[in-house]
Amino acid sequence: MRCTTARSAATCSCPHPTSQRARVVADRRHLFAFSWLSASYFAHIGFFNPYLPLWLKDLGFSLIAIAVLTSVQSATRLFAPYFWGTWSDHTGERVRLLRYGATAALLLSLGLWVDGGIVWLFLVLLLMFSHTSGMMPMSEAALAHLVSRDGAFDPRRYGRVRLWGSLGFLLTVVAAGFWFERFGLGGFPGWALATLAAVALSTWLLPDLRDAPHPDGEARPRVWPVLRQPTVRWFFASLFFHVLAHIFIYIFFSLYLDSLGYSKTVIGLFWAVSVLIEIGWFYAQGRWLPLLSLPGWLVLAATLMVLRMTLTASLAHVWPVLLFAQALHAITFAAHHTACIALITQHFPGRLRGRGQALYSVLGYGVPGVTGGLVGGMVSSALGLASVFWLAGACAVAAGLCAFRAWALQRRSP
Repeated sequence: MRCTTARSAATCSCPHPTSQRARVVADRRHLFAFSWLSASYFAHIGFFNPYLPLWLKDLGFSLIAIAVLTSVQSATRLFAPYFWGTWSDHTGERVRLLRYGATAALLLSLGLWVDGGIVWLFLVLLLMFSHTSGMMPMSEAALAHLVSRDGAFDPRRYGRVRLWGSLGFLLTVVAAGFWFERFGLGGFPGWALATLAAVALSTWLLPDLRDAPHPDGEARPRVWPVLRQPTVRWFFASLFFHVLAHIFIYIFFSLYLDSLGYSKTVIGLFWAVSVLIEIGWFYAQGRWLPLLSLPGWLVLAATLMVLRMTLTASLAHVWPVLLFAQALHAITFAAHHTACIALITQHFPGRLRGRGQALYSVLGYGVPGVTGGLVGGMVSSALGLASVFWLAGACAVAAGLCAFRAWALQRRSP
């Protein structure tokens, strides 16, 4: 039944074209703002993570020192995301906390200009990453209701936001490669300052979305009952091993290619290939994800990760083979990431959103990041950089076995 008068329209509960259009416009504006946050944040990551090891090498640090310093980001993910996620769940002020974290990280990055030795650099990175490590979990939690349709996770809408992060990463990983090849790595702190300034600015473009504050007298939903579910435990075990395999890429891939004689520009282009294929997946994933269950995608991603690491460890000097291995990033990272976000959304709804996303960051990136940095540093020093990628292949096998177990448990459940 359609409302025909102004009076009836004011009291009728049926949807009106004007209100629907306003809601659609608001949703698009909000999604655009989150897209820019994703773009700027991953633009920062796109230059910082691939070239931090090379900058540290340029400063004269040993492989062990480089492994320790590059593991600081992962170390902060052991505690920072859950702290920020719990705070945001309790207060509902996710956007304000994002603004604070980005601004504090920007100011702290000024410390990268100071030549204070390994202890000073460790402290600067520790404080800076303590503020940025919680940003993406809070952003994903704030974004959750915008990328849901009829209460279910919508991979198409999520992919259209997340692909901007990949574009930001692509832009800076290529541009920084050209810059550092021509001008040297001395400009690394300047790149950090500029990209974090873009992140801070993007947080002020976000809509000031707030969840209702949690009543002090009301018991908060608990995380432990969810974690006790066997499917959830096997999911997190698979996540740990799969991301651990990727951590070896994030920390040692640039150093590995540099040792094989590739130029910094070419290293940046190899990173860019993986991101380009990732962007294509995020754009089209709404069509492909329904073909498998979410745990099924985790099994497929782990299987292809074994192939990718085997090729990288044995045939990285043959650039067409390495190019193919990098193209597998579409499944080993992009499809895996979206499947994980969808599973987290299912298992940790409502007032558990912030802590669920934080656990994804802590158990999926914090613990594997610290483990991968330290173990990888020792293994590469003793056996060479290629050995790290054989180890990554073994981790991918473990990830596949855990994901298969989660898949089997899901198929048995109602």
